Amino acid sequence: MMKQILYATTAAALALASTAARADEGMWTFDNFPAEKMRKDYGWAPDQAWLDNVRGAAVRLTGGCSASFVSSTGLVLTNHHCVVSCLQDLSTGDSDLVANGFNAQGDRARERACPGQQAEVVTAITDVTKDVKAAFAGLSGEALIKARDAQIAKIEQENCTDRDKTRCQVVTLYGGGEYKLYNYRKYSDVRIVWAPEFAAAFFGGDLDNFNFPRYAMDAAFLRAYENGKPVATPAHLKWDARAPKDGEATFVVGNPGSTSRLYTTDQIAFEREVRLPVTLTTMSELRGRLITAMEQSPEKKREGGDTLFGIENSLKVYIGRSKALNDATFLKTLADNEAALKAKSAGKLGDPWGDIAAAMGKYRDNYMAVRFSSPSSDLYSYAKTLVRAAEERTKPNSERLRGFTDSALPLTQKTLLDAKPVYPWLEELTLEWSLSKAREYLGADNSQTQLMLGKESPEGLAKRLVTGTKLADPAFRKQLWEGGAAAIKASDDPMIQYALKLDKMDRDLTKLIDEQVNGPATAAGAKLSDARFAAYGSTQYPDATFTLRISYGKVEGWKENGQMVPTTTKMGGTFTRATGNEPFAVAKAFAANEAKINKNRVYDFVTTNDIIGGNSGSPVIDRNGRVIGTAFDGNIHSLGGNYGYQGEVNRTVAVSTDAIQEALTSIYPAPALVAELAGKGKK
Repeated sequence: MMKQILYATTAAALALASTAARADEGMWTFDNFPAEKMRKDYGWAPDQAWLDNVRGAAVRLTGGCSASFVSSTGLVLTNHHCVVSCLQDLSTGDSDLVANGFNAQGDRARERACPGQQAEVVTAITDVTKDVKAAFAGLSGEALIKARDAQIAKIEQENCTDRDKTRCQVVTLYGGGEYKLYNYRKYSDVRIVWAPEFAAAFFGGDLDNFNFPRYAMDAAFLRAYENGKPVATPAHLKWDARAPKDGEATFVVGNPGSTSRLYTTDQIAFEREVRLPVTLTTMSELRGRLITAMEQSPEKKREGGDTLFGIENSLKVYIGRSKALNDATFLKTLADNEAALKAKSAGKLGDPWGDIAAAMGKYRDNYMAVRFSSPSSDLYSYAKTLVRAAEERTKPNSERLRGFTDSALPLTQKTLLDAKPVYPWLEELTLEWSLSKAREYLGADNSQTQLMLGKESPEGLAKRLVTGTKLADPAFRKQLWEGGAAAIKASDDPMIQYALKLDKMDRDLTKLIDEQVNGPATAAGAKLSDARFAAYGSTQYPDATFTLRISYGKVEGWKENGQMVPTTTKMGGTFTRATGNEPFAVAKAFAANEAKINKNRVYDFVTTNDIIGGNSGSPVIDRNGRVIGTAFDGNIHSLGGNYGYQGEVNRTVAVSTDAIQEALTSIYPAPALVAELAGKGKK
């Protein structure tokens, strides 16, 4: 019955994709919050001071998550699944921080740095549309993309001269209709403070993922440091350890990763017919390979856990998207909406839909080559970054590839050089899997396959590269980074040599796609944006871009099989739902402290807020600007949310501050943390 409901609601959700936002729909930018619309819907809306304070407390984390400052000394609230990679990187066979959790117990000397992690806070948003569009006016294809990217690099370079503390990012909105400069205050030293056991954070496992009711303590705390000291964060959210109230207004503030709600029917067809099928097939095989390998030993089970968690979560998302895009009613609704927009534009803009259709045709021709051009492996990623950086850093800033401009380089360098464990068996597994898929989809006689494999098998090549490289050593990576092009050219490291071998092919594909796909799509996207603005004005929000957004909604359940789903669960439900077997085994600390736990505390709850992947860790805020939870999931109906929103059934799932406070008090005691959240902690 759940599948039937998903199909029925998807069409309705997608009917909104090309029209003005309705109900609680919308991931709004902070410079275009629909205060009038919310006031009409709720009888109240936040003022500018409220919005400014919330914006100053919102945090973006590298790795694709959101968070928020919740104290004056850099304390950051996010999800457990947003820090599980950090816990994995800091774990050993003797100290499994994923399984056992982490608690600094008020001793800041025990708070440990998370490799590769960076926290970023938006300080300004500036419209740079005219400057960017003027740079590529009259151009097409690759020339358009080069001119656009050069202008973006120039804007970012000029507006962030202190790259130790700031970051600038020009963001493309509305498919190329607008360009906004986001200025960030960044903190490159981020440390883990507190996290529960994995069994508590992910109780119910993949079975409960994207479902409700939930009984998950998917919360964690980090802290931002600078010069070895916690940063001062006067703009932070006040902690309110209370249960949510049915019907109360809620806000989710975070960085939704990516949506496709403004796609044309040709872009949707490409997703449905090409990208999603190959993604589901290949990722399912990787999941099977990984599970088989993890069963070989407890150590491999520990080391592969984070990777498996990510794969299974992604698979569920892609399955939901695939179901959504195979709904005939939805496809007709989308086509009707597109026809209506075409009629409103009355041929004034040429034929941007036809231009995108032609571009997608070219993308279909080259997609498999692009998709399989970069083998999957952390070690290969290190090698590719080093090889690319060595060449790109010799060029003027305006001529570099994306990711290697002056504004982007500090994070690229941090990600490359921060120490983190590498598991050779896992590297071999992912590398041989990706190489075997490249051969399978491209064909054994394809020139790209022959370049990538030569006379070797995927298994043999993966083993030779992983066992021969020294790139697992951060000191070696640093040596090559600092040595630049000369060091790369002189290196006999097999993974470096392999990345050098593939570099020209990869660059040629990038050039081809810019010429035939990205260039035409960017020009057409700008025209489509003009058509939407002319038809619907500012009542439409842009697709998500992993930049700061705010959504408003309320605490409310939904109807399932004729029955209303309650808005909340209670902590005692954990013990009722437990079976003693994974994934429904009660976490050790929960079991040990059962008598101390107030089982009537509200655990998880649902709201109508419109969110998507990337919002994980976002604070759920009440009208007083206080945090009452952290969003960690959506319900099953939200899986079609990449393409549209339906207020009757789409729900955000959050863990309440009521439950987190109970955990900090009765299950994983952290009195100093409780005091800090109350504003009484040490400075």
